[in-house]
Amino acid sequence: MLRSHYDAVVVGAGHNGLVAAAYLAGAGRRVLVLERLPHVGGLAVSAQAFPGVEARLSRYSYLVSLLPGKIVTDLGLKLELRRRRYASYTPVGGTGLLVDNGDRARTAASFAQVTGGDGDHVRWERFYAMTAHVAERVAPTLLAPLRDRAGLREVVADDEAWRELFERPIGEAVAERFADDTVRGVVLTDALIGTFADPATDLLANRCFLYHVIGDGTGDWNVPVGGMGAVSGALAEAARRGGAEIRTGMEVLSIAPDGEVTFRDAGGAEHTVTGERVLVNTPPAVLARLLGHDGEAPEGAQLKVNMVLSRLPRLKDPSVTPEEAFSGTFHINEGAAQLARAHAEAAAGTIPALPPAEVYCHSLTDPSILGPGLREAGAHTMTLFGLHMPARLFRADPVKAREDALAATLASLDGVLAEPIEDCLLRAPDGGLCVEAKSPVDLENEAGLPGGHIFHRDLSWPYAEEPGEAGRWGVETAHARVLLCGAGARRGGGVSGIPGHNAAMSLLSGAS
Repeated sequence: MLRSHYDAVVVGAGHNGLVAAAYLAGAGRRVLVLERLPHVGGLAVSAQAFPGVEARLSRYSYLVSLLPGKIVTDLGLKLELRRRRYASYTPVGGTGLLVDNGDRARTAASFAQVTGGDGDHVRWERFYAMTAHVAERVAPTLLAPLRDRAGLREVVADDEAWRELFERPIGEAVAERFADDTVRGVVLTDALIGTFADPATDLLANRCFLYHVIGDGTGDWNVPVGGMGAVSGALAEAARRGGAEIRTGMEVLSIAPDGEVTFRDAGGAEHTVTGERVLVNTPPAVLARLLGHDGEAPEGAQLKVNMVLSRLPRLKDPSVTPEEAFSGTFHINEGAAQLARAHAEAAAGTIPALPPAEVYCHSLTDPSILGPGLREAGAHTMTLFGLHMPARLFRADPVKAREDALAATLASLDGVLAEPIEDCLLRAPDGGLCVEAKSPVDLENEAGLPGGHIFHRDLSWPYAEEPGEAGRWGVETAHARVLLCGAGARRGGGVSGIPGHNAAMSLLSGAS
């Protein structure tokens, strides 16, 4: 039975809301979590996307980079994250650029074959030594009160790194450092995940790049064993273990600045509770609506494609196996010039003729997401993330635009393989091909994300930018009793749990 008053009411049981609930409940606070969907996890879930096919796909989000080990330890999460040996493979004609974390000599030879020398490989190692330094220095600050810009610069303690990553467009820095267009593109893709920007001019790309290389102080993109649902499942278990009440099928209708929350249950009945604090794990635009205001509408910019394959596709490059190429990030038409052309086409209102994208096969690192029959038959999952697909391209006719974008993206993939991907797609028992696509408009309609923005809004700098923000947690709103605990908070974005941790710490420290 619901109480009428709680120490904290958490709106949204996505992974960040669950992190906040677990910390607060573990500290003895009375916590109520309200979730609109019939399950917890938000977009960090696993699902059987194709009827009769035993494959648990991480349907929306798929890798873990930013989740701090401290959160895993603090909450006692039963969670395994596996490191991928192969960072990436990028097909180039009949060969390709392989970045092998376990074999430096092989990586150097691959660079030499693709670029015609060793210069870019030397520069690559120097560049990523610089980003590793920044990651090691900045990552711990993400779980602490905000520093101002000067304070974070002191933490970085490297003027060159600060200039290259924080002050000048990342596209300029990359163009000056690297000679080869393919190498430039491989670096720049981390600046464009879920972000529609021109890295040659827009510092928004820098912010995206920083979040993708900082990681948990390493920048590693790890595979959650059991799929993304295992992450949310472990967090929900930790929250319940601490005593949090988690109610699904509860649609929040309004939030008042005094902490009153009104919601509707699955049967249509309305209820009202109050919280000393209300922690909101929704996009800021949704929070504004719940408070009775207009919110700024963000714009997502990606095409997510989920597939189950009967087998891995053949490559044009005989020196690399499909298992090596697809266990890391497989880049598709993501040279720097190709990225720039696709951005220009999308900015002009058309689906890029040769969409840049990247894929990886979760099941190569973690076969547990496949049923025994699929594993024995050699089947695999394949996840594709397409860049430069802003929501505006899908507004007029969402279904046709999605079909056109999918067709163009699969054709782009076909162009770098030795055979059409369709020849490798598994057929479900009903005869349908195991492929589905999600545009930003689909995410808006299915998941309630305005503009389909996977980060809730454009990523922010990981330091205080507003007057009076330094020393606070980056989760505050205009109302003292209402906090953001989702990706739209400062230092939010990605599957990290950082905003959930920081909202909980703000409450527990008495800072808000």
